[in-house]
Amino acid sequence: MQLITWGEDLATPSGLFVVARETGGQTLGAFAGDRMIGFTLGLAGFHDGKPIIHSHMTAVLSEFRDRGIGRMLKLAQRNDALARDIHLVVWTFDPLELKNAHFNINRLGAVVKRYIPNCYGITESPLHAGLPTDRLLAEWYLDSKRVTDILAGKPPRPSSAAEKIAIPADISERKQIEPAIGARVQNEMRERFLDKLKKGLIVTGLEIGPKEASYILEKEERVAAEIATK
Repeated sequence: MQLITWGEDLATPSGLFVVARETGGQTLGAFAGDRMIGFTLGLAGFHDGKPIIHSHMTAVLSEFRDRGIGRMLKLAQRNDALARDIHLVVWTFDPLELKNAHFNINRLGAVVKRYIPNCYGITESPLHAGLPTDRLLAEWYLDSKRVTDILAGKPPRPSSAAEKIAIPADISERKQIEPAIGARVQNEMRERFLDKLKKGLIVTGLEIGPKEASYILEKEERVAAEIATK
């Protein structure tokens, strides 16, 4: 499934799945009969002295996407973590991939406090369109009010003081066809994200319109109670 989703260049050795399972991480699968149609790989880690899961990979076969399978995998990941008294799951995602960003932020309730320039280096994968692998770090506070409300279909409203970072709504497609445009947009986003996150703003939402999408950022202290875990 890794080869189908990402290609050989980005595939993780199978031994890492065994290591993850044996060291407190997660190896979770979704099946249709005997066929695996999706999976999540999570690695055990620590943040501020507390155990966390770093969700390294999640994938669903293309013919089974948009059926809620990815969400079910993430909810299974959440349930397993909470059952082991783990309250935070983190993972990286490309800010130019708006469908993933919407899922992570609006559907799951993750927030973003870090922007990592060229996180994995420049690869030969066609998925990356020759661009630096800039990534946002999703922080999913599993039993926080924010997450439980969003999973229950009650998303919080951003404050009137929220700020925005705008991006073309079709950037994920355009970067494949016009790499120069992808590079320009990425450079602009990198500068704006690094500036705003340094000032104590965090990403709490994403608005997607027909021509433009906007990441929503708010002061961390305003939403601190919403993302506090038990």
